[in-house]
Amino acid sequence: MVELHVYAAGVRAPDKLMGLDLELGALPALRYQVDALHDMIYLESDYPAISLEEIRSIFVKLDLEARFVGQTHSVASSQSATQVIRP
Repeated sequence: MVELHVYAAGVRAPDKLMGLDLELGALPALRYQVDALHDMIYLESDYPAISLEEIRSIFVKLDLEARFVGQTHSVASSQSATQVIRP
């Protein structure tokens, strides 16, 4: 499971929220919650190949700057660098 916290100033605007819902809703196995009071988006995915570039491109498309909060080492910077880790 991949968890991300993203700060995006201005995400509370109704058009940005609708756009975010359309874009994030199209990604498989992705769940998200928006904290509009603090411009934070909490994402989690069961899909291990999701990349920071993929998430960032969604925000760029909506004219928002995504700032990742916390450690992002669990998310690969590119899809080619991901692999399934089994116990």
